Amino acid sequence: MTEVEKNKMSNGKKAAIVIIAIVIFVGGYFALNFYQVYFAPNVTENQKYLYIKTGSNYDALIDNLKNKDILNSTSSFATAAGKMNLPAHVKPGRYLLKKGMTNRTLINMIKAGNQEPVKLKFQNIRKKENFAAYLASNLEADSLSFISVLDSTPLISKYGFNQDNVYAMFIPNTYEMYWNTAPVDFFERMYKEYDKFWNADRKQKAASLNLTPAQVYTLASIVDAEALYDKEMPIIAGLYLNRLNKGILLQADPTVIFANDDFTVKRVTNKLLQVQSLYNTYKYAGLPPGPIMMPSINAIDAVLNRDKNNYIYMCAKEDFSGYHNFAETKAEHEVNAKKYREALNKRNIFK
Repeated sequence: MTEVEKNKMSNGKKAAIVIIAIVIFVGGYFALNFYQVYFAPNVTENQKYLYIKTGSNYDALIDNLKNKDILNSTSSFATAAGKMNLPAHVKPGRYLLKKGMTNRTLINMIKAGNQEPVKLKFQNIRKKENFAAYLASNLEADSLSFISVLDSTPLISKYGFNQDNVYAMFIPNTYEMYWNTAPVDFFERMYKEYDKFWNADRKQKAASLNLTPAQVYTLASIVDAEALYDKEMPIIAGLYLNRLNKGILLQADPTVIFANDDFTVKRVTNKLLQVQSLYNTYKYAGLPPGPIMMPSINAIDAVLNRDKNNYIYMCAKEDFSGYHNFAETKAEHEVNAKKYREALNKRNIFK
């Protein structure tokens, strides 16, 4: 091989090496770019959840991601979103974010609507407006939207309730549902839970007491408001059922407090007893029109499985333990009540 041929071969090798190097460089550049767009960690730890409101479009989503500083690189997300056709498939919801999540994972989650459910836990909420506020703090819709459903006569009457007793449809428990659940859908879900709760056994027990499920709920709300300890609930339930069956006014202090709409009251005075309200069981016989709070399931079952006693009266114990003294006669009750009044006076509790 001549010197010229050797030089040509050497130059050819150099050219091949350069070409290979260029290919590797270009390939590496595109591979790195592909990795950064789809597989590189991009979600920050600044927000735990991404909220996409109902009716939001892709532009609103991008603005949200920027404003909440959710991504390290919004541009790489936008590139991946375009390639993966996210703009046409933005689904509302509450999405759990994890630090280091990739664009591809986040986009697939939004497209599929794989939300993190909200856990709703409610009990002992007093009024509908309080309940609506609680729901609005955990779900997308505002409190007025929930109130409008709770006050919708056409809707609630379809399920056998009215504006006074609709609260009885909500069985206190822990429920999972999506953040963007509409108020009407929430209502329908709660009715299914209500229907499930009131099984044949509970309905039979209610009927044996000559009460409807809604009336049981109302009585349970009074029992729960009276009882600090669950073990007293069946006794208190038995006492109030005795009064109902004998046609005696319930004279339940929690109903008077509810009627006066002042939940700071520690001592029910004669002035408070004068309030003109169907919830004032010192003036009006029978159960009030609806519950005075959301009772616990324990309270509901305490009514259904009430203690069969002969008690007519009860009074908080003078030791402020939270327990009650029960009595069958007015004379016994007066003794108990006197001890409690004296204990209140010693502590300067007059209202």
